[in-house]
Amino acid sequence: MNAPHVFRTRVYYEDTDAAGIVYYANYLKFAERARTEILREAGIVQREMADAMGIAFAVRSVSVDYIRPARLDDALVVESETVAVGGATADGIQTVRRAADGAELARLRVKLACLKLADGRPTRIPEAVRAALARHIVVTKA
Repeated sequence: MNAPHVFRTRVYYEDTDAAGIVYYANYLKFAERARTEILREAGIVQREMADAMGIAFAVRSVSVDYIRPARLDDALVVESETVAVGGATADGIQTVRRAADGAELARLRVKLACLKLADGRPTRIPEAVRAALARHIVVTKA
């Protein structure tokens, strides 16, 4: 069975509101960074993908359940699971947890689309990228 990808980060002052709580939109940034690192760790650099192949990923849809707040200086873990990889799309679930106690803070459901940069139309996900994503497909018990 494959394992989720794990990305570690920390909450900085710039991530918070006046009360020291992570501003809701910053969970999207944490998740984006984690997705970038999945590809980077597989040797795929998104800038090179854009330059060499003329393609890039765009978020087609995302929904977020905010469960508990993260606060200034919290160490966080973003666990990323690939649910499905289609021809031009990939679906995933990303869970943001507090590292100290494993508490679930936010859960994101993300659909990515692979697009041709020239015209913005969907295009097939390259095999190397498909393989990198497939390494994090996690089969959960029903």
